[in-house]
Amino acid sequence: MKQYKLTVIGIVCASLLYLISVLFNLEIFEALIVLLDELEHLEIDEIILPGFVLACFVIADVLRRNKVNRVDQEKLKIYRAMVQSTHHVLNNFLNQMLIVKMKAESTPGFDPKVLKIYDQIVDEAQQQIHALSNISDVSEASIHESVRPK
Repeated sequence: MKQYKLTVIGIVCASLLYLISVLFNLEIFEALIVLLDELEHLEIDEIILPGFVLACFVIADVLRRNKVNRVDQEKLKIYRAMVQSTHHVLNNFLNQMLIVKMKAESTPGFDPKVLKIYDQIVDEAQQQIHALSNISDVSEASIHESVRPK
């Protein structure tokens, strides 16, 4: 029923207009013809049809833009949910990797250069996660740009 909301509104409005015209014996179409005939000397009647055509196209454009905006909002919502889920998974992974780091630090003779590399990798991963989380324009190019090595 939701998808036919405007049709239902149109049926109700048309029915009310018909009932009012029957109950009060109104000749709405004839009144429109008389009005157009009175406006003939002002040459306004030539504007009505082009105005109607323009209004149809404006309404169609507004409806199309509205649909595009809804789709973009849904894409952004899905993207944000995906990034938050990825953020959660990677944080769990990084926290588990801290156990590996602590074990390596407590192991005698473990190369400290490897621990430095480990810290750099973790820092870079956190920066990329943060950059992905803060993208405002969700597009393929902006996503690639946010994780590109600096």
